[in-house]
Amino acid sequence: MNIVIIDGQGGSLGLALAKEALRQFPGASINAVGTNSAASANMLKAGGGIKAAAGENAVIVACRKADIIFGPIGIIVADALVGEVSPTMASAVGASDAVKILIPMEKCATLVAGIEGQTLSALIADAMKKAHELDLK
Repeated sequence: MNIVIIDGQGGSLGLALAKEALRQFPGASINAVGTNSAASANMLKAGGGIKAAAGENAVIVACRKADIIFGPIGIIVADALVGEVSPTMASAVGASDAVKILIPMEKCATLVAGIEGQTLSALIADAMKKAHELDLK
């Protein structure tokens, strides 16, 4: 299974996702892709042999090879994350054949109804549950 985690800004959501993916999917290939180098560097702190890259081309290439893509909802919205997600990045994520499991963060002017009151930990737990429900080997 090839898991891709995409994050921007400081990469703190990506780091939390990477730690949990390592714990719950031993043996999976995990690629942390930052919209910037700081996000990639922070996600690498999860350890466990995670591979990391940063930038637009890294997002494009990773999306081609992914089975599952985790990240904040902004990775499918052009100009989100304070402009870090280019239209090309958003298109690459959206066009990927991978299953996208997105965390509804409200920092990118994209709101998802029905999730109020959930903690980040609960959202990550639900994201991992959804990944386990997939029939990917």
